[in-house]
Amino acid sequence: MTRPEAVVFDIGNVLLHWNPEGFYDRRLGEARRRQLFAETGIEAMNAAVDAGAPFRATVEAHAAAHPVWAEDILCWYHNWIEMAAPRIDGSVALLRALRAKGVPVLALTNFGIDTFAHALTHYEFLHEFDRAFVSGHMGVIKPDPEIYRQLEAETGIAPDRLLFADDRAENIEAAAVRGWRVHLFTDWQGWAARLVAEGLLTEKEAGL
Repeated sequence: MTRPEAVVFDIGNVLLHWNPEGFYDRRLGEARRRQLFAETGIEAMNAAVDAGAPFRATVEAHAAAHPVWAEDILCWYHNWIEMAAPRIDGSVALLRALRAKGVPVLALTNFGIDTFAHALTHYEFLHEFDRAFVSGHMGVIKPDPEIYRQLEAETGIAPDRLLFADDRAENIEAAAVRGWRVHLFTDWQGWAARLVAEGLLTEKEAGL
């Protein structure tokens, strides 16, 4: 089989941990966190940010709409970087190993315009993609087929020459339907093994 022409990384839970549940469990306890999420629709608020809504204004409006939970909702803005941590060092090493071999490395991520800009100030590796496709700038989020179509159109790379890692099954399935090669990310070692199997890295280069 022909080797992939480019490797596409999701970011959250592939290159860095995304764990708002953990943040709120520490702040409120698990039971109260579950209540917060169920009663306020805070995850839908975040999806709106990922689709391009302004970060601070969206969080503040959501807090105003749920005054009982307002202080906790505002943490999504003020403590956001604590939810997007820490980095997954093994995956960052794989990104860099691919680049060292001359393999184009792309990002395809559900990320807000403002949150991605914020993350860029904390994580230097986010500057290292050949190109980052960020949902907030694209106006569409995974797993909508349009986000994959836009990447294909912008890069000119055939779907079967793209290898994509994501931690969410629905995002992987949507890409696979379009003919992308896909890997459901659970840990960096499994991703490393897939990159070796595709002929992109040696075991030594992949850290195995």
